[in-house]
Amino acid sequence: MCLKNQPVYCWVIVMTLVLTVTTCKLRTPEESGDEAVGFLAEDTVTQIHRIKERGKLIAVTDYNSTNYFIFRGTPMGYHFERAEQFAQSLDVKLEIIPENNIDTAIALLNRGDCDLIAMDLSVNRARKKLVDFAAPHYQTRQMLVQRKPANWRKMTTYDDVEKHLVRSPLQLAGERVHVQEETAYVSRLQNLMQEIGDTIYVIEDSLEVEQLIKKVADGKISFTVADEHVAGVNKRYFPDIDVKTPISFPQNVAWAVKKGNDSLRKTINTWQQSFNSTFLANVLHNKYFKNSGSQQLYYSEYHSLTGSKISVYDHILKEEAEKLGWDWRLIASMIYQESNFIPEAQSWVGAYGLMQMMPATMQKMGIDSSASPHQQIKAGVRYIKWLDNQFKNHVEDKEERKKFVLAAYNVGIAHVLDAIRLTEKYDRDSRIWDENVAWFLLNKSNPEYYQDSVVYYGYARGEEPFKYVNEIYSRYDHYRKVIE
Repeated sequence: MCLKNQPVYCWVIVMTLVLTVTTCKLRTPEESGDEAVGFLAEDTVTQIHRIKERGKLIAVTDYNSTNYFIFRGTPMGYHFERAEQFAQSLDVKLEIIPENNIDTAIALLNRGDCDLIAMDLSVNRARKKLVDFAAPHYQTRQMLVQRKPANWRKMTTYDDVEKHLVRSPLQLAGERVHVQEETAYVSRLQNLMQEIGDTIYVIEDSLEVEQLIKKVADGKISFTVADEHVAGVNKRYFPDIDVKTPISFPQNVAWAVKKGNDSLRKTINTWQQSFNSTFLANVLHNKYFKNSGSQQLYYSEYHSLTGSKISVYDHILKEEAEKLGWDWRLIASMIYQESNFIPEAQSWVGAYGLMQMMPATMQKMGIDSSASPHQQIKAGVRYIKWLDNQFKNHVEDKEERKKFVLAAYNVGIAHVLDAIRLTEKYDRDSRIWDENVAWFLLNKSNPEYYQDSVVYYGYARGEEPFKYVNEIYSRYDHYRKVIE
């Protein structure tokens, strides 16, 4: 306690205390022994920077009919498209890792193999110990999925159907309920047993939620549990199921980041607050959760979950790709880029058909505009093989050479050869595409480079072949992950 006659000493004591407190707050993690605090401070500065420096956001999402799938060669899905929009806001590419096991997804996150989990993760205490959640993107309830009675369409009244269905959790006593393992559904059913004072036989299954819903629809199991929006979507695919019985209160669902990654979490929250008020956000929600046409899409042979076809030409692509020694899915991605699989497609510069070959190239490869789709693909593959031979001596690595070939297919071999010469002049590796030859081709619209003495063919819109190769490989990466 300060004495009235000693004000100077009081101020000394006060300032000493202030400095002591301040010093405590500024201690390094090593000094404080608080590793979590140290990680948070480090991450706040560097996490977003690391993603931008890498040029890629890596997100895990689940492979199902709402979050991530491929239809007619196009990657689609609610969380895939939202994550793509978020990646664009950071000016980076998006890489998707499909993973339906939530524990595995969390392990990938905590090992640093991905940046975020972009799926509907229920926010609960147990998970908060493992990950940090972004702001919720919506709320959902857990719904019981059960099959209607076999003859429900012939029943005369609504009550006749209702008396065959579970409408109270109490009615689950003694029943077997199959749920996806390591999900919030397991703990909810365990809590429900305590609430009803009876046993529910919870069968943890390795199958994903939608696969279990189908088993209910097929009569192979009696019950499963799904989030309300997922159950609602699947109700359109399987009209014989009922999804009206809730077994939980509304729960927040959100994306998750590694614990301590505050910079990423806060950036997601800021972006999400802005994005959720846009027209596009509303379009995405309606597209995947309210679109009445989704049933037709789901049963298409071109849906990766049910038919696993990219196009009607898959069988031809497989035959021709084998002759070339390429993965047929890479050629499929290329044709999607060129013509979206339209055999009569014609560009404003005169390129024609599935492979969008110019008339002079078509003539060289022995076809014209009357060629069938099969003939177009065969001619395109012959041209790819010819291009591949031109680069074979310079780029020995077969996989690396494919990027040179694709670029030459788009912009012409002459401009790629110019880019190779520029790469060599500036002491970069002319046998490597990314960040080497690709960079110089990209810059062939810059007078500093296209007027260089080693450039024989002048100006080129290098951005077009640069994007062309990147987009083909990005789509090919999706194909490889979900299509055999």
